[in-house]
Amino acid sequence: MKHQPPPPPLPLTQPPTMGGTSGGAVANAISSLNGGSSHANNNNHNGIEPVKCRPPLYPKPKTPSFDKDRDYIGFATLPEQVHRKSVKRGFEFTLMVVGESGLGKSTLINSLFLGDLYKNRQMPNVEERIEKTTKVEKKTMDIEERGVRLRLTVVDTPGFGDAINCEDSWRVCTQYIDEQFRQYFTDESGLNRRNIQDNRVHCCLYFVPPWGHSLRQMDLDLIRRLHRKVNIVLVIGKADCLNKQEVRKLKERILQDLEDNHIQLYQFPECDSDEDEDFKQQDRELKASIPFAVVGSNTILEVAGKKVRGRQYPWGVVNVEDPEHSDFIKLRTFLISTHMQDLKDTTQDVHYENFRAQCISQISQHALRERGKLKRDSISSTNGFDAAISETDRLLLQKDEEIRRMQDMLTQMQEKLKQTHLMEMKKNDSVIDV
Repeated sequence: MKHQPPPPPLPLTQPPTMGGTSGGAVANAISSLNGGSSHANNNNHNGIEPVKCRPPLYPKPKTPSFDKDRDYIGFATLPEQVHRKSVKRGFEFTLMVVGESGLGKSTLINSLFLGDLYKNRQMPNVEERIEKTTKVEKKTMDIEERGVRLRLTVVDTPGFGDAINCEDSWRVCTQYIDEQFRQYFTDESGLNRRNIQDNRVHCCLYFVPPWGHSLRQMDLDLIRRLHRKVNIVLVIGKADCLNKQEVRKLKERILQDLEDNHIQLYQFPECDSDEDEDFKQQDRELKASIPFAVVGSNTILEVAGKKVRGRQYPWGVVNVEDPEHSDFIKLRTFLISTHMQDLKDTTQDVHYENFRAQCISQISQHALRERGKLKRDSISSTNGFDAAISETDRLLLQKDEEIRRMQDMLTQMQEKLKQTHLMEMKKNDSVIDV
């Protein structure tokens, strides 16, 4: 029996050998761990498989495959980011309602926003109704729909147009709008601009009575003073008093009066060319419906097995949400669904910017006047100082002249005394000689 030489020394990186393993198997294992394959291939007849290497813990990163259809930078998610931020912050909208009593203003607001905004209203007594004055009442309501929160502020003007003399009825409305603009301008110009509350009036619903033939002088006075300060939308209240022909004629006369008096209401933005045809048709219908002839109701009636919001009369039912009976649906679509954000943008970009430009111009003119006044005061003070200096110099010159005259007189007197003294000395000398 041949004597086999001892196996070579194992490397330090080799795992410990297991008992009962021959040297050839150990060599095969070592060779497989160290990447060698020739020695392992020579001992495959022993039936022992080589030890497989453990995969690395951090595999090499794969080279990204550039797919032209799926590659994008990522700014396409900006609308989603703005949407999430806007929904989290919530929205604000301020609506002013102007019109005389009895035109259904409160009922229409409750019908638009499906709430009871005037449940705590107290009707004035007889003594309070004798002297009618226009006041401003502000009510706020928080509405949430599908996770979107809206803080609605309704500014009502009770007493408008109810007095005998209505010349100054417009003054309260214009003062309130200007005050909100001024407050926003002050907050915007301050140091802390993070939590500015926007109480500016974004839309004004002006109610026109249905029993007139057109706009009254009181209506024209108010609209003429407000159309450059706020978005005005005309509404014909209680339109169920008129038939279709009367509504159409009243709308034509109102639009003609506005054109004759150069009054501009809220202008609908033009549709983009990529809008679908349904939206364009809806926009054309809304523009053709101005001023809106509306009917409001808080009563739910059942007609032909269907519950509708309407008004019950002896001759039938007026369905508020029926386009054949009223423009209520069109007004709600315009005011809430399609143009609410544009009303806010127009208030910010047009009306508030005009007010802001006027304020800055007035501040600049006031600063120029103050600067001119200070300049005039400084010039007058300088002239006064010069005049005072010249007067002092004149007095000093006079004193110098007097001193010089006195010195001359003293000199002359001294000369006379000297001559007199010399003459007396000569006289004395002549007497001694004799």
